[in-house]
Amino acid sequence: MQFPDRITSRWTASLSDEQLQGAERVLHTAFLEQETAEKRRRGSRYEMMRGPSELLDAWHGWSMVNNEIRTRGLLVRRVR
Repeated sequence: MQFPDRITSRWTASLSDEQLQGAERVLHTAFLEQETAEKRRRGSRYEMMRGPSELLDAWHGWSMVNNEIRTRGLLVRRVR
């Protein structure tokens, strides 16, 4: 799947349910990788909203897709 440089609500609305769920998996994984690295680096001083732009961009992309998933009433299934 091709992701735009900036994920918008217009882009998320254009996706099918299956594409949206696939995008959510990819973007959630990317966000978790960024967040885990930042938590490891900052320790107890970790504050997501004060993190590097890569972390905030990963969170923004995932949250836009996650919002569309919730709006459509879709389920998110994650392997643990």
